[in-house]
Amino acid sequence: KLNVGVDTVQHGVEGLVYLLTESSKLMISEVDFQDSIHVLGFSDELNKSLLQLYLDNRKEIRSILGELAPRLPSYHSLEWRLDVQLASRSLRQQIKPAVTMKLHLCQNEDQTAQVLQTDPATLLHLIQQLEQALGEMKMNHCRRIVRNMK
Repeated sequence: KLNVGVDTVQHGVEGLVYLLTESSKLMISEVDFQDSIHVLGFSDELNKSLLQLYLDNRKEIRSILGELAPRLPSYHSLEWRLDVQLASRSLRQQIKPAVTMKLHLCQNEDQTAQVLQTDPATLLHLIQQLEQALGEMKMNHCRRIVRNMK
């Protein structure tokens, strides 16, 4: 009926879906949406139709995207214990420390616990890596990326 190939129609639908989902994810304003589609070179009538389509459906698209998002467990609490083995039958003088942690997680109002055990050196390395990641989050580039992800 349209006298165009199947691939052209498929790419057009995929592009429209991408435009609406990304715009809805970012909750961009009317002006930003118009600026985004203006560069595509469509007619003013089509731009107005796309804007109206976006405004009418952005909340519904956001709710559907929220339902499709994976439900990951969240942190609830942490218990920890430091165990030190001072001696054994074969070695009378040894120091072997171990940190045991019980991580409580919540997922859909269900609580689970994970028991983890490590040595202090590995734990210190993990802490340093996490602190470095938090430091990088304070950089302007990362803040811009996170702002656009919301």
